Amino acid sequence: MRQNPARRTALLDAAIEVLAREGSRGLTLRALDAEAEVPKGTASNYFANRAELLAQAMRRIQERLMPAQDALADTMREKPSTELVVTLLGQLVERMRADRSSHLALLEMRLEATRRPELHAELSRFMADQLEGNIGFHLDAGLPGDRTGVVLLYLAMLGLIVDDLTVPELLTPFSVDTLIEELARRLLR
Repeated sequence: MRQNPARRTALLDAAIEVLAREGSRGLTLRALDAEAEVPKGTASNYFANRAELLAQAMRRIQERLMPAQDALADTMREKPSTELVVTLLGQLVERMRADRSSHLALLEMRLEATRRPELHAELSRFMADQLEGNIGFHLDAGLPGDRTGVVLLYLAMLGLIVDDLTVPELLTPFSVDTLIEELARRLLR
C-alpha cells in the first residue's frame, strides 16, 4: 500500500465528496480516482477494499468536523453555563453548514451500514466513541446537565442537523438559534 499521506488525504476527501454527491452506490474506486483527479488505479493502491476505504473515510470525517483547538479553547474560556452550551451547539451547526459534504457522507455510511454487517460494526464503534467523547467533554467541562441530558441533546441536535441538511425548508419558519436555545434550556435543567 502507498504511504503518501497527502495523496491518501486527497483520496479520502474525494471519497467524502463522492459519497455526499452520488451516494454510497456511486463510490467506486474509478469514481474516486476521477474525483481526486489522479491516474486510474491510484485508489486501489491506497485501499485494499471498500470496507477499508469507508473506515478511513469515517476517520477523515471526524478530523474534518472537529472544531479547531484554538477556537474551542477560546470558547471554553467562558464560565460553564447553559449559554455556553448554546454557543457550542451554534458552532456545531456552523461547522455542519460549512462542511455539508462530511455530514451527508456520514449519513450515507449510516444507510449503507444497515445493509453491510462489517460496516455496521465499524460505524457502531465509531459513533459510540463519538458519543462517549461528547458526553465526557460536556461533563468534564462542568457544563450543566447530566449524562442523560447530554444524550437527549445529542439526539435532538442530530435531528435538527439531518433536517437542515436534507429538508432545510422545513425549519424555515423557525429560528435555528432559538430552537437550540430552547433545546439546551429544556434538556439541561
